[in-house]
This record gives sequence, C-alpha cells and structure tokens, in this order.
Amino acid sequence: MAEWARNMVRRLLKGGHECVVFDMSAKAVSEMAKEKAIGSASLAEFAKKLTKPRAVWLMVPAGVVDKSIADLLPHLESGDILIDGGNSYYVDDIRRATELKAKGIHYMDVGTSGGVWGLERGYCMMIGGEVGAVKHLDPIFATLAPGIGNIARTPGREKAGGTSEQGYLHWRPQRRRAFRPRWCTTASSTASWRLMPKGWPCSRRPTSARRPGRSMRKPRRCATPSTISTISTCPISRSCGDAAA
Repeated sequence: MAEWARNMVRRLLKGGHECVVFDMSAKAVSEMAKEKAIGSASLAEFAKKLTKPRAVWLMVPAGVVDKSIADLLPHLESGDILIDGGNSYYVDDIRRATELKAKGIHYMDVGTSGGVWGLERGYCMMIGGEVGAVKHLDPIFATLAPGIGNIARTPGREKAGGTSEQGYLHWRPQRRRAFRPRWCTTASSTASWRLMPKGWPCSRRPTSARRPGRSMRKPRRCATPSTISTISTCPISRSCGDAAA
C-alpha cells in the first residue's frame, strides 16, 4: 500500500470514519490495523466487514483496475458503490460504469490529487458518477478535501454555493449543441478543399466544388466551434466556477 493511500485512510480515520483495508501486502494491512483501521486478509473478508451498501475505494495503477474489479465482483451486491481513485483513461471509466450498472453496482471515477502531503493539506477530487451515489458519499469527500480554509472570497461570490471551494467537485455532463466542422481552402480542387484544416482563410467553397466557371466569393474566415460550452475549474481557488449544483 503506497504511503499516499495510507494517508487517505489516516485522514478518514481522523475525521471519524470507519475504514476497512485490504492490500496484497499483509504487512501493510497489519500496520494500518495498528492505527485503528479494520484489517482483512482476503477480498471476501474485506467485503464481509463492510457495512451495506458497501463503498469500495480502489487506489491501484490504471493497468490493474479491470482485474481488481473482476476479483471484487463476486463479493459485491446490487446497490454497492465501486470507486476508482486512480488515473484511469476516461473511456475505460465509461465502459466500466455501463458494465457495472447492468449488475446494479454504482461506479464512480474520482480523480484524486494530493500526494504524500494530502494527510495534512487534504485531497482535491474531480468526481464522476450518479448523483445519488455521490450524495451518499459526500461526508467522505468532505473529510478528504482540503476545506475552505481562511482565504477571502472572490468579490461577487459571497453567496456562491457548491463544493468547489472545499476542494472537490462533482462533474455532471453539460448540454452541448452539436456542430459540424467546416473544411475550407482557397485551392481549386475539391480534394484539397476537403483535406485542409478547419479555420483556414477561405471562401465558402472552391469554384470546382460549386459550379464550373462560377467565380469565388470574397475570402473570409471559417466559423469556429463557438457553440461548444466548456467550464474551467480549479478546486483550490475560490475564484473558480462550480459545475455542480
């Protein structure tokens, strides 16, 4: 068990939470048991000691997340929550969430930052998952997060709500308008017109792509995908926006 993972357990214990721990290293488990965590010698024992609905937080390398989930699944039930706190590729997280939802298990991906300093400073988290499951685990996230601290609020945000100022954020999909990229060029061949990059100074279409012999319109800039909405967040700073209600 890595030191930063142990520190996450220590911070939760310090905050009054009960933690059941399991690791491939029996020595690491025994060391955490001495610090009032509940140790377990196997995944079956680990799952049995957890209070239902279980909340299992994985802190393993991205390459072994799928294997870890496969080993855990026989010991989980519908309604349990499985959290990947590592650095998995988001496409894999989407796939896992879909697969586990069919079994009644809630999957959450929680990008966690803090390193070995997180024990004292807290951990910043970007949370993805179903709203109900996230709210159920909010006390855990609030304990792990750095908290508001004593930094003065940004003017105009005195009444702002949400959890971003505390250091964790539940990211929910935003509604976006669909757009179609426009491919343009000043070249006269249709083939070149289709291969040129978006945003190239151009006319609407080359002559050969419209009607033979028809003159091209005055060159102009192509439209940019301004209809895509984006939100930039920084959980540590009070000046950041909040994507979650």
